[in-house]
Amino acid sequence: MTHHWGYVGAVASALLFGIGTTLNKLALADVHPTVVAGLIYFFAGLTLALVRVSPVRRYVMRALETPTKTEAKFCRKDAAVLGLVVLSGSIAAPFFFLNGLNQTTAINASFLQNAECFFTILIAIFFLKEKCGKKELAGIGLLLVGAVFLTTNAQFQALSLNEWFLGNLLIIGACLFWGIDNNLSKFLCLKEDLILVTALKCLVGGACLLLLAYTLNLSFYVPIAAFPYIISVGAFSIGFSILFFMLGLKEIGSMRTGMIFSTSSLFGAVFAFIVLQEPFTAVQTLAGTAMIAGVYVIYRR
Repeated sequence: MTHHWGYVGAVASALLFGIGTTLNKLALADVHPTVVAGLIYFFAGLTLALVRVSPVRRYVMRALETPTKTEAKFCRKDAAVLGLVVLSGSIAAPFFFLNGLNQTTAINASFLQNAECFFTILIAIFFLKEKCGKKELAGIGLLLVGAVFLTTNAQFQALSLNEWFLGNLLIIGACLFWGIDNNLSKFLCLKEDLILVTALKCLVGGACLLLLAYTLNLSFYVPIAAFPYIISVGAFSIGFSILFFMLGLKEIGSMRTGMIFSTSSLFGAVFAFIVLQEPFTAVQTLAGTAMIAGVYVIYRR
C-alpha cells in the first residue's frame, strides 16, 4: 500500500467526522441529546463489531498492520484503562457534546472541537510529564484565544449564562473528556486487535448512555426521519472515521494525519453553513481560523 492511501484515509476521516456535527444537529430537532449520544455510539460500536467478524476484517487488519510490537493479551490493568476510556471518551464526552450542540450552533461546535487538541496537550504535559517546546506553546495560545472568542462570541462586557453560552461551555467540557480519552488510549494503542478494543469502547459507552437516559426517564421517541442521521453518524462519522484515521496513522504518521484531521472542523463548519444555513460571523471565522492554525502549529512541531 502506498502513502497515497494514507492521505486518502486522513482526508476521509476528517470529512466524515466533520459532517457528523451537522447530521447530529438535524437529529436533535426531534430526539433528546442523551438518546442521540447513546444511539450514535452504539451504532458505531455495532459497525466496528460487524467489520471485525466479516470477511473484510482480514483486509482491514492488514491495512492497519504496523511494524511496532503489539500486545495480544488483555490484562487487568488494560481493563481498568479501558473502563476509564469508556467513562471519559464514550460516556461523559458525547453526553456533554450532544447536550451542548443542542444549545449552540453546529458551526460553533465544529470549531470548538479543536479544543480537544488543547486539552490533550495540557494533560500530556502536566500528568504524563511530556515535554513542551515553544512551538507547542504558541499553538496552545492560538487554541486558547480562539476558544475564548468562540465561546463568548467576543461579548465580554454583556456576557451572561444564556443558552448558546452554556452550550459552548458544554462543548468545551466534552473536549476536556476527549482529551483525557486521547491520553489514556495511548496505553491501549499497542493492542493487537484495535478493532475489538474500539468496538467495545463504543458499544459499552452507547449502552451506558441509553441506560442513563432510561434512568432519567427521558423520552426515547425517535421518528423514522431521524434514523438516517443517527445511523450515518454512528457508522460513518465515528466508526469508519476511526478506521480511516488509523489507516492514515499507519501510512503517513501521526503528524501528517493530525494536521489533515484538524480540517474536520472546517468541513463541519462549511457543511453546517450550507445545509443548516447557519450564519457565519466574522468572530467565528477569525476564532475558528486561529484554532485551526493552533492545531497545525502543534502537529507541525
